[in-house]
Amino acid sequence: MNTIKGNCLCGGIHYSSHLAPLSTAVCHCIDCQKQSGSAFSVNLLVQAEGFLVQGVSLGCYAKAGGSGLPVKRYFCTRCGSALYSEIASMPGVLAVKAGTLSHPRNSAPNLHLWCASAQPWVVIDRSLPCFEQTPTE
Repeated sequence: MNTIKGNCLCGGIHYSSHLAPLSTAVCHCIDCQKQSGSAFSVNLLVQAEGFLVQGVSLGCYAKAGGSGLPVKRYFCTRCGSALYSEIASMPGVLAVKAGTLSHPRNSAPNLHLWCASAQPWVVIDRSLPCFEQTPTE
């Protein structure tokens, strides 16, 4: 997959990037659980450079993440779809919500983050790299 495209539930916001994702991560942090309304969030890590967003209803909620640095979470103000996050501890990288992709079947996870806060009933594929929090390097 060399190009990613996606949109919110109502179609009011579209995004795209001509660059291939760097990785696909399952995040089990409490904030991702709350934002997704689920036990985890699946995110494509993509370079911010070349990431284009179109639409007029983009909102942002900022809160300190596990690193103490801000995480800006972008969403559609019309339908509420979580779209992507800008994580200050990972400059130049965005975490795009895999469920908003036009073709999410092409985004199988290859690592798990914040396993320490995973729900006990979630089965984590331990054959993939698993980090108790976010790796610092």
